[in-house]
Amino acid sequence: MSPLSPHPKEEIEAVVAEYVELRRQIDAGHGKWSDLARFFTDDIVYIDPAHGRIEGLDTVTEWLDAGMVGFEDWSFPIDFTAVDGDNVAIKWRQVFPNGKEQSGWTRLVYAGDGKFKYDEDILNMAHVLEDMRTLHWRPTEGFLPPPPDPNRDFSVP
Repeated sequence: MSPLSPHPKEEIEAVVAEYVELRRQIDAGHGKWSDLARFFTDDIVYIDPAHGRIEGLDTVTEWLDAGMVGFEDWSFPIDFTAVDGDNVAIKWRQVFPNGKEQSGWTRLVYAGDGKFKYDEDILNMAHVLEDMRTLHWRPTEGFLPPPPDPNRDFSVP
């Protein structure tokens, strides 16, 4: 165990490997984004670059699917992960249907028992919006627009 973590690194790495495999399955069309909820605590705090702070397992679970409507033909491959104490960094790409890519990062904070209490996704939204314009992307039915004034508090509980 690290002085930065009350949890053994091997435990965290094993959970991250399961999480990454589920993300790969979702990306391959075998599952839905809300399947990731099994990795989150009841009091999960999820930070989305467009929607802001989302709190609580039920709310996050519902949002995971609702927030991805219109992006079904995009992919989000993971390049690598790193563990430092209870902090997990996941480097991934957002790949548009035309092959254009954006860089993305996720910070997870491990809480024990195979679950994370915090998920913060980071993208350069200016670049994403530029690419969406280039693609002439338009929301599909069911698209969940970001709130007009998202909660930008990214503090870890």
